[in-house]
Amino acid sequence: MASPTLLMRVVASAYSVAEKAATIVRKVMAGGDLGIVEKSGANDLQTKADRLVQMSICASLTRKFPRATIIGEEDLPPEEVSEELIEDGYCEEILKKTCPAQYTGIKEEELVIWVDPLDGTKEYTEGLLDHVTVLIGIAYGGKAIAGVINQPYYNYEAGADAVLGRTIWGVLGIGAFGFQLSEAPAGKHIIVTTRSHGSGLVNDCISALNPDSVIRVGGAGNKVIQLIEGKASAYVFASPGCKKWDTCAPEAILHAVGGKLTDIHGNSFQYNKEVKHMNSAGVLATLRNYDYYASRIPNTVKQSLVP
Repeated sequence: MASPTLLMRVVASAYSVAEKAATIVRKVMAGGDLGIVEKSGANDLQTKADRLVQMSICASLTRKFPRATIIGEEDLPPEEVSEELIEDGYCEEILKKTCPAQYTGIKEEELVIWVDPLDGTKEYTEGLLDHVTVLIGIAYGGKAIAGVINQPYYNYEAGADAVLGRTIWGVLGIGAFGFQLSEAPAGKHIIVTTRSHGSGLVNDCISALNPDSVIRVGGAGNKVIQLIEGKASAYVFASPGCKKWDTCAPEAILHAVGGKLTDIHGNSFQYNKEVKHMNSAGVLATLRNYDYYASRIPNTVKQSLVP
């Protein structure tokens, strides 16, 4: 067997790194002191888990792939990362997969890795633990091509014997794994949107879509999971709050199973290292029937959100 290509090694490493991240997230929570600081306000928080997980992910990936660009959400001072935060394993199952032909020649310096160490921080601080995800997105040529989403608290309400946490991963051209792909009920319009970043514009946009129901949850990773598991038919966020590290991994996984994620205008996101971090024109994502929702976004909403 040929040795695994760079891309498959990066994804296999990101998988192991995300599992390590989940143990850190759970350990901080169990320790009781979340070390919360406000960044730009009460809805923009950072905890000890955000800081430790970012150090763990970035240091672990940098050690293995020193020429890749790694962009993390948290602005942290450079410091020595203790060895106990380093994860150097690989997921064997991923290493065995064949890399899609279009990605076999990728060089390390052509990869940009977008890291959200703890997506849904506000929910984490409030104990809404199933909203929380760890996101590692891998981009090449400005496109999200692979992603890993870990849910540290998946199954946490299933009782003491339940296995806690899961890791979902995907690569364009291979597919996505670690969950049961399911479509939302036909003919139902179930919108998933923000829980803590609501606004008049967000609500106007949702009303215009005339949904049967609206699910409000934290975290972009969590919202895309609602789409791929058939709990929601569209993820609609008519606001500039979301960033590239929120969307890169979920977009890659959604696209790997035939879904679509864009801004509110239908533009694709670019993930090259020079790009601005803010997704200032919102998010529209579906597993199926993208055009139905895209065609119903009001022009007033589009005019308010400039890419």
